[in-house]
Amino acid sequence: MHDCQHENALEDDESALSSMHHDEQIPQPDENKVQWLILAYRVPNEPTRLRATVWRKLRSLGAIYLLNGTALFPLDPSAERTLRALRREIIDEMGGAAVLFLCDALAGAAEVESQFNAARNDEYEEIIDRCQDFLVGLEQEVTSEHYTFAELEENEEDFTKLQRWFDKVRARDILTASGAQAVIDILAQCSKTLEHYADEVYQRDGN
Repeated sequence: MHDCQHENALEDDESALSSMHHDEQIPQPDENKVQWLILAYRVPNEPTRLRATVWRKLRSLGAIYLLNGTALFPLDPSAERTLRALRREIIDEMGGAAVLFLCDALAGAAEVESQFNAARNDEYEEIIDRCQDFLVGLEQEVTSEHYTFAELEENEEDFTKLQRWFDKVRARDILTASGAQAVIDILAQCSKTLEHYADEVYQRDGN
């Protein structure tokens, strides 16, 4: 009698455990969660060019600052190589200190991602402004009837620079900020306008 009750109790416990495991799934890692490379550094106050050098290199990478001396960028193999090299430079050549971390944001992830995307959108806005200047310049060429190969070559070089600028920003837009499409659209407009200008140059000065 006692053995039967003991067996029934074990079955009830197993059933309860099975139900618990079914209802409370073990959390799985979020593959879509952004991991961040964080460079925390300190360089001597003098000469001031040291801090400016680090700032320029981090800005060129596209990193954002959380605090003074604490910059971060989403995990990316190219960015990791750049930050590792910068860390060695800070230590070996500047006499400073630096540590490179890889981590998740436990709280405030959305705010950090928003800050990173805002930085990219600011860069996209700069490109759009330059594209608008480019279109105004082409319009002035047409109004003034400056249809020469020299002017065409200069405008083609300017357009190539705009494309390369966009390519650089797009390469560090790891989180796909919203402003990219507007740049794609205006670059297409610039390309079409430049093509029309080139056609006119060849027709007028082709001989």
